[in-house]
Amino acid sequence: MGQTNRRQFIQASAVAGVGFYAGTAAAGDKQDKEKSPVERLKFACVGVGGKGSSDTDHVARLGDVVAICDCDENSLNAKGKTLPRAAKFFDFREMLSKLGRQIDAVVVSTPDHTHAPAAAMAIRMGKHVYCQKPLTHSVHEARRLRELAREFKVCTQMGNQGTASDQFRTSVELLRSGALGTISDVHVWTNRPIWPQAPGVTRRPEGEEVPANVHWDLFLGPAPQRPYNRAYHPFRWRGWRDFGTGALGDMACHTANMPYMGLRLGLPTRISAESDEVNPETYPGWAKVEYEFTVASQRTPIKLTWYEGRRNNVRVLPGLDLIPGEREYSASGSLIVGQNASVYSPDDYGGTRRLIGQGAGDIRIPKETMPRHGRGNSDEHQKREWVAAIRKGDYRIALSNFDYAGMLTESILLGNVAIVAGRRLEYDGEKMAFNNDTNSNRLLQRTYRTGWRL
Repeated sequence: MGQTNRRQFIQASAVAGVGFYAGTAAAGDKQDKEKSPVERLKFACVGVGGKGSSDTDHVARLGDVVAICDCDENSLNAKGKTLPRAAKFFDFREMLSKLGRQIDAVVVSTPDHTHAPAAAMAIRMGKHVYCQKPLTHSVHEARRLRELAREFKVCTQMGNQGTASDQFRTSVELLRSGALGTISDVHVWTNRPIWPQAPGVTRRPEGEEVPANVHWDLFLGPAPQRPYNRAYHPFRWRGWRDFGTGALGDMACHTANMPYMGLRLGLPTRISAESDEVNPETYPGWAKVEYEFTVASQRTPIKLTWYEGRRNNVRVLPGLDLIPGEREYSASGSLIVGQNASVYSPDDYGGTRRLIGQGAGDIRIPKETMPRHGRGNSDEHQKREWVAAIRKGDYRIALSNFDYAGMLTESILLGNVAIVAGRRLEYDGEKMAFNNDTNSNRLLQRTYRTGWRL
């Protein structure tokens, strides 16, 4: 079947009731086993080590993985042993070019700097895309992937798996109910960074011999050329500016997700930051970023403050007076301060919560308005939701689709821009530009190496 006919067949089958999404893991497993081969989605996975390994395993239970790609031969061969029928590639560009007609959907689980080029190429070929958080490496890329997903009418999902948990959705419903009254502040914090970056690492290391299993040029991808060093691969890339997005990019797509979705924050109008000394190679040892959002639900703006790292060996956090009864803040979490009560969520995903304040006893959990998945692995539930969107031909079924996730990522990465700018920025979201500092507009996007493009 041609790619267009395959997609039409899958969508028509879902409308007719074949493979209709039941919303539970048990039902989904049974239905996928009953599908004939032509109805099963065919996946290609880019990045199959680390988080990419479990992402690949999840979609392998939801369809057929026909191709896998990784620039590290050890990761590629290890996954190839569990998926012996999948074609193996080192370069996702070659994989998509050669096997495009055999692929329905693509999973991208590479380091941050390669997310957008891989996802954009797949979308332009009409493939549905699941991409790990943060969606992109730059603000411009986040905006562009939103636009491409709309233009090519594909179903997308960003991998911030907490979005799929029932507890997260209950928290979102609570915020949307208005029971907290006018919201003044949101505080979000993390225990990151937990990888090498400033202040311990501020300079680029000397080059080393490239290991035989690593295709270094493909790891670099769109990033500027530099010699290999074990300081970058594997995993330790996250603190380096050319490859990762630091603690803010790594965790805010998780920890800020619940208040961001629940309060419908959209794009910020102002961003400012203070941080440890900024260097051109790695992200700072600590930072505090303040965003201001104008929302339709209330007259006054909402201020969201992000906290990361340690200042003078003390964690950067909100004041303890905001959470009476607690002796210390959790490793990561969020706090939404409302007129009637506050919501304290001491975890990455906004699932657990405690109501604080005089009006807390009067607040009731509202009726369910969002779909539920039931018990099970929320990470795998999120892939099932994406597959359901593909089968139904409705991108909105996947709650962290690129229309939402692109805006969330754009907002978050503006914080990294503010850290470098070192001044308060006035942001025009419609124009994707700063009104008061045109020089900082250059920080919204990056230059791609020859042979790589968005």
